[in-house]
Amino acid sequence: MALWWIGNIVLLAVVIPVVLLILRSVIKPAASIKKRSDELIVVGGSIVHNLDAVYDLLETQRLVGLTGAGIGRYGAALDVIIPEPTSER
Repeated sequence: MALWWIGNIVLLAVVIPVVLLILRSVIKPAASIKKRSDELIVVGGSIVHNLDAVYDLLETQRLVGLTGAGIGRYGAALDVIIPEPTSER
């Protein structure tokens, strides 16, 4: 019976405080991770909002190609309209 009481005292005086210290050292980083993940959600949401115009890049690329072709046709038409100057001196 005396060993039973000694075991209970050891449990209350040693084991439970050690378990509480370990639990505290686990809960603190877990709370920090939760805080950081909440911050990442906010930042990620703003990044997604900034990337909405990326889909318009395909249309811009198509229009740039059309513009380049139009400039080429314009240059060819100018070559026909304006003759090359001859260098007669």
